Amino acid sequence: MPFSFDNLITPEPSSLVGFSNNTLIRDAENRDEDSLTKAIAAASTRFYLFAEGKVILNKGENNKILFSREEAKSFGSMEDQGVLLGEAKEGMRIAIPVDTEPDSLPEPWAAYDLRSLLYSGSVSDEDAGAIAQGGGLLFWNRHNQHCGKCGAKSNSAIGGYRRDCGNCGLRIFPRTDPVVIMLTVKDDKCLMGRSPHFPEGWFSTLAGFVEPGETMEDAMRRETFEESGIKVGRVKYHASQPWPFPHSLMLGLYGEAISEEISMDESELEDCRWFHRDEVKLMISETHPDGLLCPPNKAISSALVKYWVEA
Repeated sequence: MPFSFDNLITPEPSSLVGFSNNTLIRDAENRDEDSLTKAIAAASTRFYLFAEGKVILNKGENNKILFSREEAKSFGSMEDQGVLLGEAKEGMRIAIPVDTEPDSLPEPWAAYDLRSLLYSGSVSDEDAGAIAQGGGLLFWNRHNQHCGKCGAKSNSAIGGYRRDCGNCGLRIFPRTDPVVIMLTVKDDKCLMGRSPHFPEGWFSTLAGFVEPGETMEDAMRRETFEESGIKVGRVKYHASQPWPFPHSLMLGLYGEAISEEISMDESELEDCRWFHRDEVKLMISETHPDGLLCPPNKAISSALVKYWVEA
């Protein structure tokens, strides 16, 4: 019997979450030590500017997010620390840090942290995806200035996708941390929790890092039990989301609860409850009588909840 893809969801669920629609051609296998220098010098290249981790936007030019080399220089661009993201139809794209105080920019300029930029809808999905790529890589380069083996200074290589130690020869590559984010369900109920740092009234899916030697399914079972005391049986994958805070990949999962009594970890959560499907619909529409809310659009937690409600 031939293997079939006919039962897959269309459109692909991962394409519907924030930071996911990066269309740049990375062409990583063909990069060399001159790739970044050549791309910086090309007239068609455009730059995403990062000031202390925040992205600079020109609100007076239809939320302009891409800038020429000369415009980047006016903000104090640090070209030797740039990261070559890839190629768009119009030219190469580079993420570059600039020597500018992000919170003192005059109008119409503004600097957004990545989360605020995502939820604001100020840039296209394609730009948001490229910005997530750039933000994660710049963070990784900034925090790996020295070799983890011998302690000597490391140097950026192949356009910011590797760091080389000139002393011991160690090559260091960017990391991505897998995180399970999960909606546990039982009949017409789903399990959501509330962390102390959430906005008032906001409940969301549970989440946690995958540990070494652990499958994502087992990570979901472990994290759900640790945080809520709920045991999970079968697990189903739904979607993934790049999450540049600073360099995670969110793995969206559904779990089938095989217990119901909640025993909450108060060091992680301040509340954890079962919600009936009809109550979740009120939370999504922001009409819940107690003012309870679900996560905003673009977050994979929102996608998990909404897909379950509509199923």
